[in-house]
Amino acid sequence: MIKYFCVLIAYSLLSNAVARAQTAEDSVKAVINQMFEAMKNADPVALKNVFADSALLQSISRSNEGKTIVRNEPIAEFIELIGKQPSGASDERIIFESIKTDGSLASAWTPYAFYYNGQLHHCGVNSFQLVKINNSWKIQYIIDTRRKEGCP
Repeated sequence: MIKYFCVLIAYSLLSNAVARAQTAEDSVKAVINQMFEAMKNADPVALKNVFADSALLQSISRSNEGKTIVRNEPIAEFIELIGKQPSGASDERIIFESIKTDGSLASAWTPYAFYYNGQLHHCGVNSFQLVKINNSWKIQYIIDTRRKEGCP
């Protein structure tokens, strides 16, 4: 009877630990999905709500000469640009390839294809860093690659 009780307690603790890990991962996915839903709906208020106050955006691309370029984009300008788009115009489709969490830090790797007005525009990979602030995940940093070749 004691062995059965110990096994039951161990199983319960393990299940709770797994559930918490899945919950953190699901919460990170939800915030990232909210960002892309806000982009698709051209909703600047919803878009602003997913970012931390000190968030950073960067994109990696290639110049016409083949040199690597890293561009910084202020969050306010990104939100303003998205807010000016027609609803449904900006449609970024992602795949969650990996999510890692440790306390208040999360990292997500998401290959994507970006469609503008229904046409494939470019593709690449997003790397997200999220921070849990006041018990909510916020996007602190995004760096992405952008290319027109080799897209799905």
